[in-house]
Amino acid sequence: MALLGPIAWRTPPIHYGPWELVTSLLAEGLTARGVDVTLFATLDSVTKATLDGVAVHGYEDDPDLDGRVWEALHVAYALQRSGDFDLVHNHLDWLPLAFSALCRAPMLTTIHGFSGRNILPAYKRARSSFVSISDADRSHDLSYVGTVYHGVDLDELPFTADGGDDLVCFGRIHPDKGTDTAIEIARRAGRRLTLCGIVQDQRFFEEMVEPHIDGDRVVYRGSVGPQDRARILGGSAALLHPIRFAEPFGLSVVESMICGTPVVAYRKGSMAEVVDEGLTGRLVEDIDQAVAAVGKIDLIDRGACRARARSRFGADRMVDDYLAIYRELLK
Repeated sequence: MALLGPIAWRTPPIHYGPWELVTSLLAEGLTARGVDVTLFATLDSVTKATLDGVAVHGYEDDPDLDGRVWEALHVAYALQRSGDFDLVHNHLDWLPLAFSALCRAPMLTTIHGFSGRNILPAYKRARSSFVSISDADRSHDLSYVGTVYHGVDLDELPFTADGGDDLVCFGRIHPDKGTDTAIEIARRAGRRLTLCGIVQDQRFFEEMVEPHIDGDRVVYRGSVGPQDRARILGGSAALLHPIRFAEPFGLSVVESMICGTPVVAYRKGSMAEVVDEGLTGRLVEDIDQAVAAVGKIDLIDRGACRARARSRFGADRMVDDYLAIYRELLK
């Protein structure tokens, strides 16, 4: 089978790249089960599957590369080879769907989130089956063969029994993620805050976030890799996730819970599916409720938080779910 991965970053990503991370875990998990997998990704990717593609490296790492051009070349090359496979599993959003009629194998598309309703025509006209990553992130205009929650590498996320007093906000710096709200929650809760993530909205960062970064009460670590991610998440009392949008899934939320660190998240999008209220975190509606939840976060047992998250969000479970869907599609 073929996995058609994204090429914004290397697979797996060195620091940021959630779609690339999920595609990598699926490729490695399927290969370990004996599935013959060809991964279409950047040519500097690291995998035990067969690697193929046209992009030497991710376009986000090279300002001279036009992402639109290289994604088109990437998709065209993979679809040209589609007749070599029993199934093409698309993780590259809408672009392959526009040309899905040219795919010579059944296509399955994991929808990692909609950037807006204006891209729905590509989905509605596509010759592809669809998987959602949460029940909340479904369009009424589409039919789905299943929901598969993302899985993570449990070995990369060791348990930290005592997270200390500080808070963490982990994700891209963007108004959608509520980075500025996390700063206000931490200030009112009287806790230090560590921010981690790429700056996706420079103006928002300069006006709403950067003035509060003092290296003491608010620390910004940038985009961090797997080892630092586990250390920072595990060493915190709670992860703040005060989102302003309907979160499709929330990988950092899951990673935090697996380290034993509970989550204080706004009840939007997938959060009610991902967070087990009172066991792996607290779901809140506003800043006041978030501050109150932080004040009582020690009531959540970190060991129980980790155990629950591990049982739900391991990469092996994700691979099992996809294998079941593949079998149904190929009957």
